[in-house]
Amino acid sequence: WYWMFFRFFLFFFFFFQAEDGIRDFCLSRGLGDVYKRQGNISPERVRALARHLLEKNVKGLYVGGSSGECIYQSVCERKAVLENVMAEVGGKLTIIAHVACNNTADSQELAKHAESLGVDAIAAIPPIYFHLPTYGIAQYWNDISAAAPNTDFIIYNIPQLAGVALTSSLLAEMQKNPRVIGVKNSSVSTQDIQMWKDQGGEDFVVMNGPDEQFISGLAMGATGGIGGTYAVMPELFIKARELFCAGNPTGAFAIQNDICRIIYKMCAAHGNMYDVVTVSYTHLRAHETGRNLVCRLLLEKKKKKQIKNKPHCHRKTSALHQ
Repeated sequence: WYWMFFRFFLFFFFFFQAEDGIRDFCLSRGLGDVYKRQGNISPERVRALARHLLEKNVKGLYVGGSSGECIYQSVCERKAVLENVMAEVGGKLTIIAHVACNNTADSQELAKHAESLGVDAIAAIPPIYFHLPTYGIAQYWNDISAAAPNTDFIIYNIPQLAGVALTSSLLAEMQKNPRVIGVKNSSVSTQDIQMWKDQGGEDFVVMNGPDEQFISGLAMGATGGIGGTYAVMPELFIKARELFCAGNPTGAFAIQNDICRIIYKMCAAHGNMYDVVTVSYTHLRAHETGRNLVCRLLLEKKKKKQIKNKPHCHRKTSALHQ
């Protein structure tokens, strides 16, 4: 029954990435905000963000993903974020912990830690930088999975950042591991979603990654989605999925277009998009007029100026994102 329950949640709901980001307390809302002004993890903000998303009817959190800047965080920082998420919403939301690091030992340590906290699943990107052969990637994933033998495992396919892509042969090899239950697919092509779903079978979980193609991913068979900007506009993603599942793809795609326009605006701002996310959150308003959900993004000059004047630095919270 446990597997049925977990897959039920994955099928009916999509996940929001519990991320980090800005340091300014007055802007401490939305997607990215688990750092104090001095750059340290803020347990209070981690919990506040998790609680906020719970109140927005989110059903799952993907902790430590790409927009969570996991690659730039230490093992201790990643543990601290997950511990506080679990303390606040563990048992209330389905939690997937991304545990991959640049070495197997640290990845295994995070996997063990995640299992000890009772997460619902762990996930991992492939080894980055060097393009390892398929058997090396499979060994890396299986070694991580072995460190959390009682926890389900989700492959994180994001070739544009990892440098290597999931293939049918690699997925077939990983399917020999009974703990592998799905793929978080962040590749650009929605065809990949169809391929993984078809190869994995009816119960195999495939989550759409790119926020700009959420509805397209569902149309290609995705069981749900995991995204970095969902927390800025959860009502829009929830409504879009609701319309799609109700047999109204036209309405769903109309909202998807609004979502994309908002993301384009955030990307066009002066500053990293995930810094812009934290500013734009309180300026996103959504309402229904007739058949369509109409949204508008209001980035006031004052907020734009805050981002423009924000110094660029090499601290992890101002580094590259997906």
